[in-house]
Amino acid sequence: MVRTDPDPTPLRVLDLTDELAFQGARLLVGLGADVVRIEPGNDLDPAAKVHWHAGKRWAAVRREAELDSLAAGADIVLESGSVARLRGIQADGTSRWPHAVHVVVTPFGLTGPRRDWVGDDLVLASAGGMTWLGGRPGGQPKPPPREQALQTAGAQAAIGALLGVVSGTGQLVEVSVQEAVAATLETAALAWIHAGSFPVRNGGVYEHVAHRIFAAADGYVAGGYSGSDRMWTDLLAWMAERGEAGDLLDERWSDAAFRWRERPHVDELVKRFAARWPATALAEEARARALPWAEVVPPERLTANPQLHDRGFLVTVTGDGLPDGGVEDVGFPWAALPRPVALEAIRQVPRAETPWRAPGRRTQHDRTGRPRSRALEGVRVLDLTWVLAGPYVTKQLGEHGADIVKVESRHRQDPTRFAPSMHLRPGADPDDSGYFLNFNRNKRSVALNLRTDEGQRLLRELVPHCDVVVENFSPGVLARWGMDHASLRELNPDVVLVSMAGVGQTGPWRNAVTFADTLAAMSGLSSETRDPGGPPQGLTFGLGDMVAANAAVLATLDLLAQGRGGHVDLSQLEAMASTMGPAALEPVLGAGRPHPRTAEHPNRSPHAVPHGVYPAAGHDRWVAVSVTDDAQWRSLNKIIELPCSEGDVAARRAREDDIDAALAAWTRDQDAHRLAELLQAEGVAAAVVANGQDLVDVDEQLAARGFYPVLSHPLAGPVRHEGIVARLTATPGELTRPAPLLGQHTHEVLHELLGLSDDRLAALAADGVTE
Repeated sequence: MVRTDPDPTPLRVLDLTDELAFQGARLLVGLGADVVRIEPGNDLDPAAKVHWHAGKRWAAVRREAELDSLAAGADIVLESGSVARLRGIQADGTSRWPHAVHVVVTPFGLTGPRRDWVGDDLVLASAGGMTWLGGRPGGQPKPPPREQALQTAGAQAAIGALLGVVSGTGQLVEVSVQEAVAATLETAALAWIHAGSFPVRNGGVYEHVAHRIFAAADGYVAGGYSGSDRMWTDLLAWMAERGEAGDLLDERWSDAAFRWRERPHVDELVKRFAARWPATALAEEARARALPWAEVVPPERLTANPQLHDRGFLVTVTGDGLPDGGVEDVGFPWAALPRPVALEAIRQVPRAETPWRAPGRRTQHDRTGRPRSRALEGVRVLDLTWVLAGPYVTKQLGEHGADIVKVESRHRQDPTRFAPSMHLRPGADPDDSGYFLNFNRNKRSVALNLRTDEGQRLLRELVPHCDVVVENFSPGVLARWGMDHASLRELNPDVVLVSMAGVGQTGPWRNAVTFADTLAAMSGLSSETRDPGGPPQGLTFGLGDMVAANAAVLATLDLLAQGRGGHVDLSQLEAMASTMGPAALEPVLGAGRPHPRTAEHPNRSPHAVPHGVYPAAGHDRWVAVSVTDDAQWRSLNKIIELPCSEGDVAARRAREDDIDAALAAWTRDQDAHRLAELLQAEGVAAAVVANGQDLVDVDEQLAARGFYPVLSHPLAGPVRHEGIVARLTATPGELTRPAPLLGQHTHEVLHELLGLSDDRLAALAADGVTE
């Protein structure tokens, strides 16, 4: 185990970020860090400035020596931007401030043939594979709303910062936005690795889970009937009560495989059922029946959500220029750390003062004094999670050196291991499911039947040997096993318990059953996937699971860095709501500029012209292009003469339809890969809208950086896996072992940690406890 003496001193963070990593700095504010910027963010819209920079101070820096002085007092330097604009990376690629944990976020990474490429959210979501998955069939691909690509990278930057702190070593940490995106696609690349296919955009209908968005009488709802058998039988009973079950009461529909094959027919009857309910009423009734359905709400309704209010999620921001009493914004995705409920708008440090008058906390060191090869070496995690969000947490802890003891069983079947739709590889079985392999590498599997008293007793006996327990059961399950946080502390006073319920452990909705799509609906994200004048489309991958997982990793690292235990009550809803950016503030403070999207041009931006996804040669091939300043516009016009060739952004906006038409006519017959290279060579942000095949087999940047390393699995053989996002130079992460077979390490772990003899282990197996 690794323990440090608790230290309440706030981490000191020098914030040199642009939009690539605003979310990283904001998350560190939410953990109580003292964050200082070198400029106030006056170039942002009013709502954006308040959202991204509340809780920070800023100090004017006129000379490089002043910047070095600020950095000298910082524990963490968080920097982002194109490689050419970085201030802290020296010519030899090392950090200018080696004493600190220096985190650098760039579009494509500090190394590789595309290190100098530039990009914004659209271009980087496209290069990383997100954009390919969004949009209507036959229409333009489009990324998730609210710059989710950049926010994902920002979260990974904050994770990298705390990994560096826990390691006890000042070092450079780099994050590629492209790689951060590519690690959040669920099956997009995995399906290509395992089955030679990849999902395509379909307007938000999940490919391997029977969930989607349905029209209600006065709005929209998200829901479905996958998961346990009860999700189907209880929905069917509800439909029958309303006289809407049709022929679904026939015995043949009780077979899950048959339902899956005939999904269009089932969806049609569910669609008819949903259309006769008001959206709010359907969602309320579904929560009462413990069914995974939710109303699709716009983000401006987040501040009125009773669950978020009850849990103190919202944060009040006060300060100059804001209304009396302040404004309510979305908060931070963890409870009981504690998280702030009030922040002050960014303010200047007076010139006569220095932001930091004494040394900061610096890094924490292992009491043994031994150097660590990986940041979390010596940490042991008891993994009680399943499906995606929880395993994505323990995956990240494991790849940075933690010993992950995964408890699972045939009696509680993880769909990612057991469900045929998630096996991906033809002919795979539960021990070599492609989905399971990717998210459970670097773990040891212990089979415990937790339906037995002895299984629960052995689980409790493992707790004193672990630093962290991660679970995503429904609220109350651990308490029934005598493993709530108070009970765990009796077993291990320093334990960190991470709970990952859909909406949290408390509140009026605490028992709500949630899937990724219902959480996206509740958070406001699904509402913003609609094209103007059209219905919301939802997402076709579990982005919310990764968003929640990153938040859980960050909170876990914060407690480990402080050297204390605690209970991280993480709500996946709050994690997703916290990525809605300034959406909750815009109705009060204004967005500054109108949104120019149209149904024909869903990717337009108030900040760039042109900004969109344009057709390329071949079937369903596209290239993303974004021109954010006049210099890029002039560079683009060296390659192709476009309308308004000498115009500024306002002039270009007036002729945006003409520009888009001319640009699309030019790109239509060109190879997307060569076109992106041509544009980037002239400094214009562009990228292929990558699918799974592009990412795994074609992308030369990901290949050069080894983003899809190979692990050899005893059944599947050599298999490529998604790589590690936060790259630490002194204590780098590593993929050391493939995902385990079910119960592969049961004897090893129970003998090693509990000292059980071979005879005792044989008796447990005979009694069905270890299966």
